[in-house]
Amino acid sequence: MDEISSRPVAVHPGFTSPKPGGTKPWVGGGSDPSHRPINNTHVKGVAVSFDGAAERPAAERHVPVLLDRCVGLLAPGIEAGFAARGRAVVVDCTLGMGGHSEALLQRFPDIHLIGLDRDEQALALAGARLEPYANRTDLVHAIYDEIADVVEDLGFDGIDGVLFDLGVSSLQLDERDRGFAYSYDAPLDMRMDTSRGPTAADVVNEYSETELVRIIRAWGEEKFAGRIASSIVETRKIKPFSTTEELVEAIRAVVPAAAARTGGHPAKRTFQALRIEVNEELDVLERAIPAAMGALHVGGRVVVMSYHSLEDKITKKHFATGSKSSAPAGFPVELEEHKAQFKVLTRGTEKPTDQEIAENSRAASAKLRAVERILKRN
Repeated sequence: MDEISSRPVAVHPGFTSPKPGGTKPWVGGGSDPSHRPINNTHVKGVAVSFDGAAERPAAERHVPVLLDRCVGLLAPGIEAGFAARGRAVVVDCTLGMGGHSEALLQRFPDIHLIGLDRDEQALALAGARLEPYANRTDLVHAIYDEIADVVEDLGFDGIDGVLFDLGVSSLQLDERDRGFAYSYDAPLDMRMDTSRGPTAADVVNEYSETELVRIIRAWGEEKFAGRIASSIVETRKIKPFSTTEELVEAIRAVVPAAAARTGGHPAKRTFQALRIEVNEELDVLERAIPAAMGALHVGGRVVVMSYHSLEDKITKKHFATGSKSSAPAGFPVELEEHKAQFKVLTRGTEKPTDQEIAENSRAASAKLRAVERILKRN
């Protein structure tokens, strides 16, 4: 394909589904009828940003986590696709800067790869990186809970592999003006799709204290949620929040120093909570995992890397449900429709080796799970 784009209505390769990914009208970052094609310029090996300034190539900015293990887990599903249908389709639901996708395209010279990302900047960088494989890729501006619609729109009746590399990306952490990091001052944004939706500043300035306590406690697993929410509300009475540093100071003022010494940066959990809320990450994931599993051909596999317990719990739940019989308790015979449709491939979660963590510190919290479809779709 020649460009990365979003579609309003028509069905064309490389175009997204029109259905927004989020249930709230202002949350999430998928495509909708208001989207226009993304006007990025691609130079082979180099991405040109939206303001025209050259950026470092994606390959120099990102080290893919658990790369060999992800490719190895997806390989049998890809091979099953070629054996059964003469082709294999893989969806990278979190394309990012394209590291995992590039490895898959190199390892399997005949696969077709669909890359999804809600971040237009990531799509531009990945598009430049994957340009040598343009004839067998579709890069789509969409949220990953739109996977079934995207696959159908592109004319495929199923897929053979799905990869999720969840959480905030290296690109988003490294781009200071995105506001994801608490370690330096920046606009308080945190949107993965900067073309739409409210910012983290909107959340901290407009949510009630009760709502702030709820999301900081639930999404950030922060035991000082009450103190932090109260500090935010009192501080915004004087001046609305607009930068990450202002928020960090409001948090630091009420988190005990002893807790900060043992639990990491005092703003870490609150920033996580705000990012999840702004991007509706967990609600989207609840829809995306079963949608991905449902799109698989027999032998196809879903591989998920998560980085905090909330993501992993959702993944574990859906994998466990799919791999268990649905026969009622005490039922004398297991009917065909009651049989488990999937089998779990990983024993618990797999984690990076000490060597990989030493080489890539951002891999430290990664947890990997994988599942395979063993029965045809109903």
